[in-house]
Amino acid sequence: MLLRLFQFLSVLPLPLLHAVGAAAGWVVYAASPTYRRRMRDNLQRAGYLNLLPIAIAEAGKSVLELPFIWCARPQRVLRSATLHDWEVAQEALDGSKGTIFLTPHLGCFEIIAQAIASRTPLTALYRPPRKAVLRPLLEQARAREGLSLAPANLAGVRTLLKTLRSGGAIGLLPDQVPGAGEGVWTDFFDRPAYTMTLPAKLQQMSGAPLVLCYAERLPHGRGFALRFVRFEQSLNGTPEQQARTINAAMEALIARCPAQYFWSYNRYKGKPPVRASGVGA
Repeated sequence: MLLRLFQFLSVLPLPLLHAVGAAAGWVVYAASPTYRRRMRDNLQRAGYLNLLPIAIAEAGKSVLELPFIWCARPQRVLRSATLHDWEVAQEALDGSKGTIFLTPHLGCFEIIAQAIASRTPLTALYRPPRKAVLRPLLEQARAREGLSLAPANLAGVRTLLKTLRSGGAIGLLPDQVPGAGEGVWTDFFDRPAYTMTLPAKLQQMSGAPLVLCYAERLPHGRGFALRFVRFEQSLNGTPEQQARTINAAMEALIARCPAQYFWSYNRYKGKPPVRASGVGA
């Protein structure tokens, strides 16, 4: 049923989906105290509370655009994406050590993998949804040509490393909360957040360069501007310091279009050990 609904919505024009999504964003914000509090708290902590009205609308757009991104014909989806600074990615791909693409929950992050996979095979880390009703939709939606999925478990990590060592490209969401024992506590917008260590580990085991990327949502449903940025920092020090370096890079990326970050995401799950509070500041 859900898949059919998404397939029906996917034929609608993107400007209409974004317009409805913006309105729906306000409805959800008004109806859910938990959602409202988390979004306000996260925006305020990052210093972007003045962008709250825009962020509410952008959050709604991010949901209503999913039928288009997941279920529309691939050619139609890719026509909505304009790539900027692709030479940054191509330079990394031309090497022999593989490429690690990192994108936070910023803008239309779901289109990034499809766009990259249209130019080079990509293996993306995939965390199956907890609700079984969503699995057929997500697995079919993300099964696009050139795009492979690696589950977020030991077997999936081995697949990612094997891909890098063969010179291939992988994709990760570094601001996604990892499972227990798979991360460290370090600052994200001046508050300890449980952060994955996988990007740094894969980089050090393979020597693959990191490329930052995000898809900025253009006004009035005009599509998406996909931007690629060099990761120029060194991943030295402890796992906490490495994770903090990547978090800082994500913060700088988010600063480019802060209203489009997924501020309602429960990024600060759990409680850090007292001894780890403030690590990486």
